[in-house]
Amino acid sequence: MEGLRRCIGLPAVVVVLMIASMMLPEVAAIRYIVGANMGWTTNVNYTTWAQDKHFYNGDWLFFVYDRNQMNVLEVNQTDYESCISDHPLHNWTTGAGRDVVPLNVTKTYYFISGKGFCYGGMKVAIHVQDPPPPPSSSPIRNASPTLMSTFRGQVLVPALFAIAAVWDSFIFLL
Repeated sequence: MEGLRRCIGLPAVVVVLMIASMMLPEVAAIRYIVGANMGWTTNVNYTTWAQDKHFYNGDWLFFVYDRNQMNVLEVNQTDYESCISDHPLHNWTTGAGRDVVPLNVTKTYYFISGKGFCYGGMKVAIHVQDPPPPPSSSPIRNASPTLMSTFRGQVLVPALFAIAAVWDSFIFLL
C-alpha cells in the first residue's frame, strides 16, 4: 500500500513542479571558456575571440592555462593598454590553472597575464551589459477583462492547485 501511495503522489508532485517551473522567468547565465579550445595562452587574438560575443551581467569567464607559467589578473584600462601587472585590481589566479571569474558588475573588465605574457597578446577586454529585457508579449486585443479570463486567472488555476493538493493528501492517507 505504501508503494501505491508513492506511485500516485509522485506524478502529482512532478506536475506541480513542472507548472511552477513554467511560471519562473527564464534566466540563463553563460560560462565562456576564454580563448575557446585554445584556452588562456600565447598566440591567441583575444580581441577577435571576444568581438562576436555578448557578455551579460551574471555570465562567467573560465580561464584555462598552464598554472606553472601564467596567471589571470584584472587591471584597469591604463594597465591593460600598457601591460602593467604590478598593481592588479584583483588576482584571479588560484594556482590550479582553472579560474572562474563572475561577471557580476555592468562594466568593462580588463584581464592580462603577468610575467611578460601580456606583451605576447595574453590580454582581453570584456564589456559586460545588463541582460536584454524579455520579449514583449503580443498586444492585448481587449483592454477590459472578460468574465471568462477573470474566472480562469483568479479562480480556475488556484482551484486546480487546491484539487491537486487535496488529491495528493488523500492518496497519501490511503
